[in-house]
Amino acid sequence: MGTTFGDLLRAYRQRARLTQEELANGSGVSVRAISDMERGRARGPQRRTVEALAGVLAVSPDELRALAAAAKEGRARRQPIAVAPCALPPDVVDLTGREPALRALAEAASVAAGTSVVVVHGPPGAGKTSLAVRAGYRFGPRFADGCFFFNLRGMDARPAHPAEVVHRMLLALGVEDPPASEAERSDLYRERLRGRSTLLVLDNAADEAQVRPLLATGDGSLVLVTSRQVLGGLEAVTRLGLGVLGPAESVDLLGAIAGRSRVAAEPVAARQVATLCGHLPLALRIAGNRLAGRPQWTVAHLAGQLADERRRLSALTAGDLQVRTAFEMSYRQLGGKAALLFRRLSLAPGATFTPDLAAVAADVDRFAAEDTLEELVDVSLLNTAETPGRYVFHDLVRVFAAERLADEEPDHEESRRRVVGHLIDTAVEAAGFFGPDARDTPTESLQGQEDADAWLTAETANWVGAVRWAAAHGMHREVLRLATAVHWYSDQRGHGGTWAEVFTAGVAAARAVGSVRDEAVQLNFLTWTLCVLLRKPGEALALHGEAWRAAIASGDLKEQGWAMHYRAASELRSGELASAKESAGRARVLFRQAGYLLGEQISLSCLGLVLHGLRQYEQAVDVHRQLLANVRSGVLDLAPVMAVEMQASLLVRAADSLAELARWPEVLEAATEALRLSIAATAPSSTCDARHLRGLALCRLGDLVQARAELVEAAEMLIEHRHHRLGAVLDVLADVHDDLGDPVAAGQCRSRAAELRSADR
Repeated sequence: MGTTFGDLLRAYRQRARLTQEELANGSGVSVRAISDMERGRARGPQRRTVEALAGVLAVSPDELRALAAAAKEGRARRQPIAVAPCALPPDVVDLTGREPALRALAEAASVAAGTSVVVVHGPPGAGKTSLAVRAGYRFGPRFADGCFFFNLRGMDARPAHPAEVVHRMLLALGVEDPPASEAERSDLYRERLRGRSTLLVLDNAADEAQVRPLLATGDGSLVLVTSRQVLGGLEAVTRLGLGVLGPAESVDLLGAIAGRSRVAAEPVAARQVATLCGHLPLALRIAGNRLAGRPQWTVAHLAGQLADERRRLSALTAGDLQVRTAFEMSYRQLGGKAALLFRRLSLAPGATFTPDLAAVAADVDRFAAEDTLEELVDVSLLNTAETPGRYVFHDLVRVFAAERLADEEPDHEESRRRVVGHLIDTAVEAAGFFGPDARDTPTESLQGQEDADAWLTAETANWVGAVRWAAAHGMHREVLRLATAVHWYSDQRGHGGTWAEVFTAGVAAARAVGSVRDEAVQLNFLTWTLCVLLRKPGEALALHGEAWRAAIASGDLKEQGWAMHYRAASELRSGELASAKESAGRARVLFRQAGYLLGEQISLSCLGLVLHGLRQYEQAVDVHRQLLANVRSGVLDLAPVMAVEMQASLLVRAADSLAELARWPEVLEAATEALRLSIAATAPSSTCDARHLRGLALCRLGDLVQARAELVEAAEMLIEHRHHRLGAVLDVLADVHDDLGDPVAAGQCRSRAAELRSADR
């Protein structure tokens, strides 16, 4: 028989035919403690522990004395541990961008009575521990009975048990022989803290169950918990979410580590590195360390390494610091369903996504997807986006999710095609609520035009991303179907750059499938985008030639009419008014030959714009009023939504010409009706124009206060929609501010208008 306490304990337990669990149940000593004693990790248990074990083992008096002697010898051999009242790890001297969080913690540290509990949560690598340690050093002296730091090892396979922390805390508080039972130690723990003022830092908590037994009421105390989890089950706590750094703070941290002069010498590359690190403190620290360890490297060289998404996480490695490892620890805590959804979310083309898209990616129902998304938010592998109901990855977490998908689901193309197909199908469905043949009944997923507009706007990055992927992977007919469907929607909504990309993809798709007619259609759409939305009439005229040739080759009179109409529009915006007038007439003839009444009306409206450009304002007003009457009569047989939208547009054009004639009451009347109709049709472009003209009319009629309100609304909308009228609106608004006695606001408007004109040049 051996002579150590562990040897004796194991021999007596086996003789009594007891398992460790049975001995633990009878003695009140934990299974872990018994295991540690038998393996020699705990060589000298306290007297109470020895007596509790002996009572269950039924040892003789001599054997009890042998056990006690072995335990005493083990305690004598044990190196004495000096338990400091504050056992904080070293402070990180270059902690950056966390003063707002420290101010919030300072407020919590000012508690006068009781115990304040703060949970600092955030994604892996956000610097939660560094913040907690800095708080410990800064605020620790406020707590008379000391500052105590415990790493709960929440991401380990075997996190610290609360009983272990209680035991260590009792030793730190001067309890030389803690009670044998866990319950007694917990009671003593709470009793000892009740009258003390302490700062207790519980770092890297796994969950609420690990933290809850360690919360005790003190006298002006603070418990600071850090965790990747939100720990939403803890009650009466303050939560402090720790996110990424701002762009300037990120560059500052990079400079603090790699050298400020070195980083300042390459400001563009430094900002690029910060962006590619996702402004995550851990990633920035690693990037800074890599630069510091490689003085020959330029910052631009590191930026080039990080630019390759496939190598980015591997490049963010310095010694034993790895971004990938930080994410891996959280990922391995997930259950199977959560891990699958986490991986599949990397298939979302855009930055943000909804539970609906997540459900498609994971092939589960929406409610299951939403529950799992919230689980991922709770463990800080996912964030809620600024828009309620949407979720967003941190950039580096998205890269990690894509890695896991590639490694664990190498045959994931079916899932990707399901996501892409869903996005294209829904975009086509939503676009069907706009245009002359717009549907007026709900679909399974969309209730009406407003719902469809909201979906197309919110999901732009996703469905455009789906178009890109589809185009790159031979799904040409799907690309063509979407590009054709969204044309009427693009007339008033979205941004020119988006539509240029979509219709360019449409042209390529039409050519890939060998459809000359579809090529003509898409080239016409692209010509219109360049001319009207991007205000590049020269490029539009150059492209018109291709559109015209394709339309002729297809033999489609309607597309020939559209090609000639867009030529007229491009000539109009290029100042070639005589040519524009001739082209508008030719377009009208082609539309008439095709039996396309709507095209005739649209080409006639273009003629009205040409007349306006020729300063024939009376004739322009007459043309648009006649067209307005046609729309209202129902002769065009338009969908109700399209009819309302078209009326708003025609009223704006009439009001524009009336303004040149200084017929301000008529301008106000037309613009007011246009505003009402454009809002009803959710047509933002016409709404902007109507507000501008209404504000101008009110100004000329002397109602300056109402004019200012209308023009401010117009300016805000125009900024949002990047509208070319913004400069003109700001000019009028400046005059109104002057007349109302606000020269500062007037000057700001004029400066902004001048900047816009300079940028346009």
